Amino acid sequence: MEWARVTGHRVFRPRVIPVLLLRDGALCKPVRFGRATYVGDPRVAVKILSDKGADEVVLLDASATARGGPDFVLIEEIAGESFVPMAYGGGIRNPETAARVLGLGVEKVVIGSAALEDVSVITQIAAAAGSQAVAVCLDVKRGMFGGYSTYLDGGRRKAGGDPKALAEQLQRAGAGEIVLQSIDREGTRQGYDTALIGAVARAVDVPVVALGGAGTLSHLREAIDAGASAAAGGSLFVLNGPHRAVLITYPTHRQLDDLFS
Repeated sequence: MEWARVTGHRVFRPRVIPVLLLRDGALCKPVRFGRATYVGDPRVAVKILSDKGADEVVLLDASATARGGPDFVLIEEIAGESFVPMAYGGGIRNPETAARVLGLGVEKVVIGSAALEDVSVITQIAAAAGSQAVAVCLDVKRGMFGGYSTYLDGGRRKAGGDPKALAEQLQRAGAGEIVLQSIDREGTRQGYDTALIGAVARAVDVPVVALGGAGTLSHLREAIDAGASAAAGGSLFVLNGPHRAVLITYPTHRQLDDLFS
C-alpha cells in the first residue's frame, strides 16, 4: 500500500485519482472510448479537485498526437491551478518533450502508444527524470473468446500482446507505474475489470493504477482488493446521476479513510 498525500499530513491508504480527458482543449468524458459528454474547462475542474484535496490528478490529452504534441501553454495554465500532484499524458514521444512537460509543474508523464511502439522511449525518459516520473498507460480490451489484447491510438489500433507480458517489459524498461485502463469498462460506471487488475498486478512490482469502470466508492475498494495500488476514475468525479450531469466532485478524506480502513 502507498502513502496518499493529504494537505498538512499523510495517511496510510491507497491513492484515489481523478483522470480528466482533454479533446481540443476542453474536458470530455466518453464511454468505451466512443460517445463523449462535454465536461468543461480543464482549468476550472483541476482547481476544484485541487481545492477538494484530491490525492493526485491525471490529465490525458487525446488530441495531442494528432496536433503534433502537447499544448504546453495549456498544461502550464492547468498546472498553475493545482496544489496537488499532477500527471500529464498525450503527445509525448521523446525525452525532450517529457522534460519540457515536467518543467511546467507536472510531476509525472504518462506515455501511451509511444511506449508500445518503442520501449526505449521509457528507458530514456526514466534515465533523465527517474522512474518515479514515468507512467505507462495500457489500454486493454477483453477478446470475444477470452483473453486480453492491448490497443494503441485511443483504442483504434490493436497492438496485440498480453498485457501482463507488456507490463513486465515496461517495468524492465524503467516505467515506475502502470496505468491499466479497461476499454470495455471505461465510462460505464459498472465497476472495474478485477480479473484484469489482479493478473497484471501479480506480474509486476511497480504500482498498478486501475482505470475504467468506477461508478461508486465501493468500486474503488474493489480495485484495491483486486491488487491495484491506486484506484482512478473519470465519470465518478465529473458526472452525476443517470443523465450524466456535470458535477466536479471528490470524496472527503474521512470517506476515503473509512472506505479503506
